[in-house]
Amino acid sequence: MNNSISISIIAPIYGVENYIEKFADSVLSQSYQNIEFIFVNDGTKDNSMSVLNGLIDSKFSHLKDKIKIINKQNGGLPAARRTGLDVATSDYVYHVDSDDWLAPDSITKIVEEIERSASDIVYFNLVKEYPDRSKVKRQKAYSSEQREQFIRDIYNHRAAASVCNKCFRRSLFLDHTIHTPRYGYAEDCYLTTQLIGYAKTISYLDADIYHYRKGNPGALTAQKHRKRKKEYALNFIDLYEKYCDLPRKENPVGCIIDDIVMQIGWYSILYNFKFFRQYPWLKRAVGKAEIRSGSDVWVPLQLLTKLITRFL
Repeated sequence: MNNSISISIIAPIYGVENYIEKFADSVLSQSYQNIEFIFVNDGTKDNSMSVLNGLIDSKFSHLKDKIKIINKQNGGLPAARRTGLDVATSDYVYHVDSDDWLAPDSITKIVEEIERSASDIVYFNLVKEYPDRSKVKRQKAYSSEQREQFIRDIYNHRAAASVCNKCFRRSLFLDHTIHTPRYGYAEDCYLTTQLIGYAKTISYLDADIYHYRKGNPGALTAQKHRKRKKEYALNFIDLYEKYCDLPRKENPVGCIIDDIVMQIGWYSILYNFKFFRQYPWLKRAVGKAEIRSGSDVWVPLQLLTKLITRFL
């Protein structure tokens, strides 16, 4: 390994005063040399930035020329990730969350896989860190020819959607219009489905790289169920509207268009009938959507969704 491949690590920071020291130490201690560290202060109101700056001054001052700290008004996780991406300069970008941490030598392992496979996307294992135990979430290996199945499995919660267990070639963002979601919940799925759809090559690295903290009360996954469902629906309504008119061969998320329609239709029946008035295309789209197995919406419920929408 000659350190020729550069990696930008992008970390939004908001409300992580109790966790950021462990996170930043794990990131800044990585053995690989060619890393650009981008910390995006998303208008945090606690002492997260003081802790980070203190750690940099006391232990990692030798890395200051590789560290970028971007300060912005609070705008939420998706916008913070985008801000970091806009200033990144490396060959690959790796989005991480600042209440988690990386295993030692993680970036070295990722770069070794990039050198071996020349892939646009390298993905790897997550380790769920509970207060009293750890659990490895080992991933399934998908070939580049199985990208559509990978996208469907991500959308339907059969594979990890997280951006934190995927390293992306930065040119995917430069060569294509990758849309940013408005809401924080399911923003990973919104992004990764697009990126995998545009990638020519993907590879799986069977290594326990990313340690994901479970039990942080400030995390997005701790939000109330109804709010999460609504944000999920609104994000994917937006994704559908962005791509629904593209021909299948040009559409990075074409393989999940019917899944999206059925999920939004079923969600609307359960929680928010107003969506059928707000989005007049929804009823027609449900009527045209193909019934597909492997969806989060069980096949009989897809049939029921179609039946109900006929009488609206």
